[in-house]
Amino acid sequence: MDNDIWKTLYERADSVRCGRKLSELMEVGSVGAAILTDKGNIYTGICIDTACGMGMCAERNAIANMLTNGENKILKVAAVMPDGSSGTPCGVCREFMMQLGKESKDIEILLSLEPLKTVKLGEQIPDWWGSKI
Repeated sequence: MDNDIWKTLYERADSVRCGRKLSELMEVGSVGAAILTDKGNIYTGICIDTACGMGMCAERNAIANMLTNGENKILKVAAVMPDGSSGTPCGVCREFMMQLGKESKDIEILLSLEPLKTVKLGEQIPDWWGSKI
């Protein structure tokens, strides 16, 4: 069963990837992400890369979609990189997820679909500064 949801998340993240150049200063969609919430919903997002660095990672884009729809608890995250491999969230995305709530340390992140390998967010951001708040 767990393999099925990871496959679904991977496929949903991969399906939104649409790498394209919008202008000389902006490219979008080379990375896709999908998140599963505690209500069983899946939200997706793509990366937005800008020349000045104010873009957004696919994971935070997916989280923004989740928040827009009134949810705030993530169970699982999958990101698909430009080469089709699974990737882990960057430091900014890890911090962003941790600030959603103390239970965020239990968010599972896909490292590899075959063989299935995951890691918990708390393992990727140990001794998080906000855990004492």
